[in-house]
Amino acid sequence: MLSPEWKWFIEFTHPTQAHMHGVKRYIYSGKTAYQEVDIIETEFFGRCLILDGKIQSSQYDEFIYHESLVHPAMIIHPDPKEVIVLGGGEGGALREILKYNSVEELLMVDIDQDVVSLCEKYLPEWNGGAFKDHRTELLFMDARKYMENNQKKWDVIFIDITEPLDDGPAYMLFTREFYQLLASRLKKNGIIALQAANLNPQLINCHGAIYNTLKQVFKNVDSYGAYIPSYDTVWGFLFVSQEVSAREYTTEMIDNLIAQRKILDLKYYDGLTHTHIFSLPRNLRNIRSRENRIIEDNNPLFTL
Repeated sequence: MLSPEWKWFIEFTHPTQAHMHGVKRYIYSGKTAYQEVDIIETEFFGRCLILDGKIQSSQYDEFIYHESLVHPAMIIHPDPKEVIVLGGGEGGALREILKYNSVEELLMVDIDQDVVSLCEKYLPEWNGGAFKDHRTELLFMDARKYMENNQKKWDVIFIDITEPLDDGPAYMLFTREFYQLLASRLKKNGIIALQAANLNPQLINCHGAIYNTLKQVFKNVDSYGAYIPSYDTVWGFLFVSQEVSAREYTTEMIDNLIAQRKILDLKYYDGLTHTHIFSLPRNLRNIRSRENRIIEDNNPLFTL
């Protein structure tokens, strides 16, 4: 039990549910032009990045989140050379993408330069030098405006943004109109991978709405999920493509591709993990299939 001098960080996932984390110390606490930022040190998960009251990543398990987001798309794409990350403030996604020697150009577009600077200062292991890699370019602006104003096409697009909060910076990056825009910015065999909310059966409606909206635009939309200890839940992701489904890839196929690409330092993702995370349980598939909402610019989705 924590001694009385310890403080608690409480993250609400529902009006009746919350997770409590004992805080050893607050490393940083402030507000940018777009969101509230806290960087704390906990006994259980080490340092944690918190945006608008939601844990984004922890020292203990950020590799699970970032490997899950990045590697299915990167390993399945036949030759990922030009890659863009929308969001991605901590730099963990960049770190994983740069493990692929095929990558020639990597652009990260994040609206909040202050968050990126704070992560580089206080959480440098997250990016592992990726911000300074010669292949990396950082651009600080609204990701949707960037995609609207640039005709360039990409091999892989990653969406690594916060949840769609009504007062947050990300909710217009979850709509059908935005996904239609992204479809026009993909090359042949292009892939999109995105974080897609909680897979708790009581909270999966957000994931279901994102899934259903993407299905209006793309032929293949595959849900997958990884248990993130600091989130205390299985977190949802989506693999999206017009040409390929991630569920077609067996354990052996993924392991062979990892060996061919010489990705040698993975902590979480491999062929068996791939098979596991893309095997969504029946109850979650059933709940997801009942979700018929389509998210649109004039009818956006908001979470708690």
